Amino acid sequence: MNVAWVWLVLVFGVLRGVRELMKKKAIEKSSVMDVLFFYTLISFLLVVPDAKNAMGLTPVQLSLTALKAFVIFIAWMCGFYALERMPVSLYGVLDLSRMLFSTLLGVIFVGETMALPQIIGLILVSSGLVLLKAKKKKSPLQEENVSGKLLIMALACCLLNSVSGTMDKILMRDMLSSQLQFWYMLFLVLWYGLFMLVKKIPFHWKESLKNPWIWLLSILFVIGDRALFIANSMEGSRITVMTLIKQSGCIVTIIGGRIFFHEKNTLYKLICAGIILAGIVIAVI
Repeated sequence: MNVAWVWLVLVFGVLRGVRELMKKKAIEKSSVMDVLFFYTLISFLLVVPDAKNAMGLTPVQLSLTALKAFVIFIAWMCGFYALERMPVSLYGVLDLSRMLFSTLLGVIFVGETMALPQIIGLILVSSGLVLLKAKKKKSPLQEENVSGKLLIMALACCLLNSVSGTMDKILMRDMLSSQLQFWYMLFLVLWYGLFMLVKKIPFHWKESLKNPWIWLLSILFVIGDRALFIANSMEGSRITVMTLIKQSGCIVTIIGGRIFFHEKNTLYKLICAGIILAGIVIAVI
């Protein structure tokens, strides 16, 4: 196995965990829609200098990229609203369910197969997620008052992110990472901007641009996504394995949730995450 793409996906996973913490901080200072719009706008502006390398896509490729951006547009709204109302550490563990969705999509639509190590890894990751609800007395979901609506929104975010990840693998067969990142982020800005205009949601420019967490989110988003797109373009990279590696960000959200937000059940969540990490290691090896 070419380890280069493995390391790139690991960078994406860790940065994704850091971003979840920053999202929680960002929405403490700004509304969800302000964070989403300005987060994507700043991220897009950061990749504009690379626009010269983004030209040359066909109408079909642009349409599929716009569709990918729409999928993420819905996913992030679900994810941000869920994250606003639940502990970031718990959200991070629930986010592991996207591994189940991505694995299934990779097998069905990309024609990937799973060897014995990947199957064992999948079972361990799934077990860690199930244990989150299996704690005696009250589970973390019950103790932290997570409603069914929030749970559905978090899982919908995971499913849609998995769809986007599968589309990445398909699109990167005929596109450069710079092309996908530029157009995907442009369409994402347009989707959020159009939504706010139609819903007549005000743009709080001054307050949002003074929110340091939005700027940090944007920078890490650009770095992480570029690493992931490059990994997807590499020969030998596999959605099923990549999905497992991405879950490394869960540890960041659990520890960060305890340190920065004083959240509960840290040890139990770490045990669940430890089982999941064991599955990741087995799957990669």
